[in-house]
Amino acid sequence: MSMHRMLPRTAAGWTIAIFGAMAALFGAVGLIAPGVVLDSMGFDALEGQGRVFLAASSMASLNMGVYYLVAAATEWRPFFRFTVPFRLLTLAVFSSLVIFDVAPASFLGVALWEGAGAVATGLGLAYDRGAFGARQAISR
Repeated sequence: MSMHRMLPRTAAGWTIAIFGAMAALFGAVGLIAPGVVLDSMGFDALEGQGRVFLAASSMASLNMGVYYLVAAATEWRPFFRFTVPFRLLTLAVFSSLVIFDVAPASFLGVALWEGAGAVATGLGLAYDRGAFGARQAISR
């Protein structure tokens, strides 16, 4: 597969690719330098099971990032649509963790990132469909 073929061909595809690249990068950082993730999230140093959980979360983020990149490269439109409501659900759950003082306020950044990504992908899907006066980019 050529590099040009691997690049997204639609607005929604680009939103998925950007999220995928960021998730993969953050996952890799969490595996290689867990202290960076802990500091950026406002968590205290983790020991024992906490470090295992951080490693598992980082691996999940890395895997999810790769899934998103594959979906973007193949323009898997049903996957794009599927992510929107579930990323909004993630926004609600993570925001609730902050509101109910289960997670530090810095965790709200993760919630907002998910919400912004859901909105961006939803708008990208609408744009690709021809909303906003745009030409339809793909009919899948």
